[in-house]
Amino acid sequence: MPVNLPPLGKLERVPGFRWGSSEAEIRYTGRTDLAVMACVEGTVVGGVYTKNRFTAAPVLVCKEHKGPLRGVVVNSGNANAATGQRGLDDAGESCRLLASQLGCKPDEVLPFSTGVIGEFLPMEQVAQGIEKAVSELSDDGWEAAAQAIMTTDTQPKGFSHSFEVQGKRVTTTGIVKGAGMIRPDMATMLAFQATDACMSEPVANQLVQDLTARSFNRLTVDGDTSTNDSYIVAASGLANHSVITETNSDSYRELLDGMSVVARKLAEFTVRDAEGATKFVTITVKGGRTEEECLAVAFTIAHSPLVKTALFAGDPNWGRFCMAIGRSAIDDLNPDLVSLWLDEVQIAKNGLVADSYVETDAAEVMAKDEFEVIADLGRGRATAQVLTSDFSYEYVKINAEYRT
Repeated sequence: MPVNLPPLGKLERVPGFRWGSSEAEIRYTGRTDLAVMACVEGTVVGGVYTKNRFTAAPVLVCKEHKGPLRGVVVNSGNANAATGQRGLDDAGESCRLLASQLGCKPDEVLPFSTGVIGEFLPMEQVAQGIEKAVSELSDDGWEAAAQAIMTTDTQPKGFSHSFEVQGKRVTTTGIVKGAGMIRPDMATMLAFQATDACMSEPVANQLVQDLTARSFNRLTVDGDTSTNDSYIVAASGLANHSVITETNSDSYRELLDGMSVVARKLAEFTVRDAEGATKFVTITVKGGRTEEECLAVAFTIAHSPLVKTALFAGDPNWGRFCMAIGRSAIDDLNPDLVSLWLDEVQIAKNGLVADSYVETDAAEVMAKDEFEVIADLGRGRATAQVLTSDFSYEYVKINAEYRT
């Protein structure tokens, strides 16, 4: 069950973008599993993609198709990864199929896939699905698209936000899928965020990097980086403000802050919907010399199977947190300076159990479905946060039975 994940509400239309979905029966029956997005001419796009060396074919094609953007095609149920030249050909053919429907060039289309690795796409079904999805294109198609891109997600996830740039109203909406195989190292499984803001292509490329650093690169479910991780930000340029061409401007800061609201929500929802999750946990590491070393410690804690199983059990075995902190990539860490809290309950001070510590207080915190683990390294002023979940019996069951 997801951890306090709100139901998908009404997602705002974004001028210049339409979504359509269809039942292509690529792996699933009785539900939509293919979606297409159509964009107005002049749409710019920025993307970040997986660093996994077993990169999926659609990701490789996306890296070649750098814009302008006229369309997106995404399927669930089949990752089109570890599929060699045939996989590349199929991803390219998906672009050609949608391009012929939209009246644009194939390299103005980006393909995305998610699902089982090592199987070929059933292209006849993909072709039929694209044609049907195009016939369903609508500027109100965001909710249906969020449903179509799901795999082991328990529910569709998306968020909208309106803000001002140069005193003018700007809208952004994003959808995300992802529940397992999540340790992005750039983004989550698949995320699509659109806006009507006006910006140059270089600004769009920097914006997606800055948004990722604030959101998707601050979460982990199980430490695994998918072959298909992708996050794109597309801008139609239909808002009534002047084009943003500089990233050191006040307009860019307004843009980044407004877009970050959605990116952070999508990242949060991904962790709340983690496979088998019963706990939503914020790991805060402070007192580091740099933000980078704080992040390294936070991710080490969040990735530890022993920590994650203790989170599931609600067991305040604080030695597991110490173990994880100690094996992080800080060679000169002084354990005698480290302190530890669960919410407001201090467990350790200067490397030893705190005089005020009562285990029942810590157990009460860990019995909650949301709480914070705070570690103070006692060596500086930097801080960083990571969002994570626990490992439950259900997580093992979901992944053991993923193909059955």
